[in-house]
Amino acid sequence: MKKRFIAGAVCPKCKAQDTMALTKEHNVEKVTCVSCGEQMTQPEEQVAKNTRANEQVIGVFTPE
Repeated sequence: MKKRFIAGAVCPKCKAQDTMALTKEHNVEKVTCVSCGEQMTQPEEQVAKNTRANEQVIGVFTPE
């Protein structure tokens, strides 16, 4: 899996600069700090639209 570093990005946990790496796995973008291991994910727009505002749902499966 290819990592792309985000220039100038600062980790929200350890405050290290230039340690945030972006990867994409199963159409989900994941940003990981290579210094402390903090991870953040960003689902694709279609998954984000299907989540309900007041629930903590990762995604909704809608078969076609």
